[in-house]
Amino acid sequence: MPQPDAPGDTLKPFWQTRSLEELDTAQWEALCDGCGHCCMVHLADEDGGGIVETDAACQLLDIPTVRCADYANRHRRVSDCQPLTPELVRAAHWLPETCAYRRVAAGRPLPEWHPLVSGRTEAVHEVGVSVRPVAHPETDGKPWNIIEWWEE
Repeated sequence: MPQPDAPGDTLKPFWQTRSLEELDTAQWEALCDGCGHCCMVHLADEDGGGIVETDAACQLLDIPTVRCADYANRHRRVSDCQPLTPELVRAAHWLPETCAYRRVAAGRPLPEWHPLVSGRTEAVHEVGVSVRPVAHPETDGKPWNIIEWWEE
């Protein structure tokens, strides 16, 4: 997948040579690290004025795999599912600093555990960046708790 910037340049991966707006669909999807933070229920923090993340997962999130169970139809099935776009990524400060979309938008490198760097989709879970250990279905009747994550 590496692409040269200009003739004579060494090959660089697409996320180092293109802006979010320049990514094709396959590159955009590949950039997702599979952490699941965007699939958690987020609430407005009336005291702090920001957005907080809860441990309640979207009804379509398959928690063991941290993947959407119906990705192609998610916007039709879940009315408040927000598609990530370059504009939203730049404005959505509720996405964690570890989010690959935020990192690329800010010109930061992908971490060593990112699947595009490590070649391993499980690495995001092994380093504790994914929601898998704390997520529960939003419809299971359990109370929703605000969760806070470490930042790099």
